[in-house]
Amino acid sequence: MKIQTAIETVDNKKALILGPCSAESLSQLETIVKDSADLTADFIRAGVWKPRTRPGHFQGIGAEALQWFTELKKKYPVKFCTEVANAKHVELCLKAEVDALWIGARTTVNPFYVQEIATALEGVDIPIFVKNPINPDLHLWLGAIERVYNAGIRKIAAIHRGFSFHGNSLYRNIPRWQIPIELKRRLPNLQLIADISHISGTPTHLLEIAQIAMDLSYDGLMVETHPDPARALSDSDQQITLEYLKNNILSKLIQRQQYTEDKKYNSLITDIRSQIDKIDHDIIKLIGKRMQLAEKIGTEKKSKKISILQPERWNEIITKLLLLAKENKLSEEFVFSLIEAIHMESIQHQSRKMNS
Repeated sequence: MKIQTAIETVDNKKALILGPCSAESLSQLETIVKDSADLTADFIRAGVWKPRTRPGHFQGIGAEALQWFTELKKKYPVKFCTEVANAKHVELCLKAEVDALWIGARTTVNPFYVQEIATALEGVDIPIFVKNPINPDLHLWLGAIERVYNAGIRKIAAIHRGFSFHGNSLYRNIPRWQIPIELKRRLPNLQLIADISHISGTPTHLLEIAQIAMDLSYDGLMVETHPDPARALSDSDQQITLEYLKNNILSKLIQRQQYTEDKKYNSLITDIRSQIDKIDHDIIKLIGKRMQLAEKIGTEKKSKKISILQPERWNEIITKLLLLAKENKLSEEFVFSLIEAIHMESIQHQSRKMNS
């Protein structure tokens, strides 16, 4: 795919998209536009239609808010972007000349919805941002981008906002950095933006997440800002003031280079990487041996008509390995995901033996 730059920046500057979770009033948006002028944000984000998890919560102002975008663009040199979830939203946004649109996580998860939006975008030439689906599925994310591309859109960016997770976590949505990294590997020309607000869920970890995104060579940040976060009509816990953004995040970010010509450093890194490569090789070999043992168990279970899943054994494995993870300073999310992946592979090996 010949994807083009969706967010044009000067001098390799990182893209910045900021603004409230929801467009609540003309005055709210104007305050954000005026107060963020010195940050030269590439887009002001503001939700017009809000797909809430549960009914009874604020659902967004609706199409009326698009008029506020139009009004403010007449007064200020500003670009707006908003979320669309169906063809009607696209039609209304195009009529209002909204500068860019994004497809949200709850929409990306459904190819029917994405295709409806993509069809409505045919013949249009504006930037489209595609957020990752709520579940950690690279192919759904990639498929949504391909559907938009096949509709003739070339200015496409991906927004990483984290993934839903059942269990305890520091974050509202688990980053699972390996998924956007793999997306970028497959589509190297695709701009990748970190929605640090949705990943964190509170201001506490915003700087940490933003720094990781910069260290992973992301192309920019999306941040939810509000003049008075405590009174925000949606997602008040994860919104921050522009002052907080400037003083506690942007001013503290460290911009690092990808490469250096320092021979001593490069030699040292090559040596360390060789050690890592050997460990990776050993890990794969050990997992292979583990699967051979799983197959032996499958053979024995088949002879005694024993079911594959043994809940007591599974709980025992989780408990022991999570404790070991803590002793080795490994995160619970990572180790649980690793154990789960190995366990599922083990079940497949057992199943093949038991059903052959």
